[in-house]
Amino acid sequence: MGTLLIRPPGHRRDVTLRPAATAMVWTGVDHPHETIAVPGVALGDRDVLVAIEMSTICGSDVHTVRGRRSAPTPLVLGHESVGRVIAVGDEGALAVDGSPLRIGDRVVWSITISCASCDRCLRGMPQKCRTLGKYGHDRVGAHGDLTGAFGSHMQLRAGTAIVRVPEALPAAVLAPASCATATAWAAVARAARWRDLEGAAVRIHGAGLVGLSAAAIAAEFGADVEVRDPNPQRQALAARFGAEGLDREPDVVIEASGHAVADALEGVAVGGMVVLVGSVFPADPVPFDAESIVRRLVTIAGVHNYTGAELVEAVAFLAGRGRAYPFADAVGAVRPLTDIDAALAAASERDAPLRIGLVPGR
Repeated sequence: MGTLLIRPPGHRRDVTLRPAATAMVWTGVDHPHETIAVPGVALGDRDVLVAIEMSTICGSDVHTVRGRRSAPTPLVLGHESVGRVIAVGDEGALAVDGSPLRIGDRVVWSITISCASCDRCLRGMPQKCRTLGKYGHDRVGAHGDLTGAFGSHMQLRAGTAIVRVPEALPAAVLAPASCATATAWAAVARAARWRDLEGAAVRIHGAGLVGLSAAAIAAEFGADVEVRDPNPQRQALAARFGAEGLDREPDVVIEASGHAVADALEGVAVGGMVVLVGSVFPADPVPFDAESIVRRLVTIAGVHNYTGAELVEAVAFLAGRGRAYPFADAVGAVRPLTDIDAALAAASERDAPLRIGLVPGR
């Protein structure tokens, strides 16, 4: 396909790519992806160019290609990746910990691009920045072609939270960190700010990768954890991620399925908290019994995406106590990037693995 090349504003340095980068472009429902060659990028002063090691298919990617989630086209989907820095803008770029990024660093990065100066960013909500950008969600054009994970390279704009990752951790563990793991960490951390989770009863609805990651994280916080899912194959995985069941009402319910909001609100104990995880929506509307919520003193919190600090914590968990859990097994199949349409179809099946990986040049 052909794309209209628009040079972004501001000072730029042209970086030539030999061989050319490739990106898989989605043009709409029922249309196969088209491959484009990207021979170079215009790198902003604080931009970072990464070569992708592996990307994984998230549920939101499946929702988009099936028409359940609106998205602009043409679009390079994908937002779960691990890669390696191959170029940095003229003014350099910093990791979340404040250290300079170097050529060769192995990294993961946030879904979102934030300004760091608006009222929302200053209040600790960079994922809701007034000028928010999102990888794998924004149309190809003003910010170049390498704007999603389903390609050989990605151009990370200034305002992206970038985190170095250990060389020893498998790509299959690290790629989902920038969505599933970090979102799960944000959900559990939100509950932990409300009350100490040591000895708390935590119920999680949904045994997708977000829910299972939340189970492992909550278990490491000291909670007793239960996971509920209608899919028996997914339910069977819960024990491997720290879920042992509950013998009492849950103090915290994390709704990570998008299909059990009513059950989550009804099932939480008096004085408990329900955390609704936004990455699993859109979902059907549910009736809301305000009187029941008030009389039972229930707290409801919403979590959507995460901060850079939460991405750091998620990576630290995977590199530390998270090694006790089978995160490497979550990627049940790995396909060449060029097989993206078949991979997306496989990811939409009921018996699909938690994640399918895509590898450029394989």
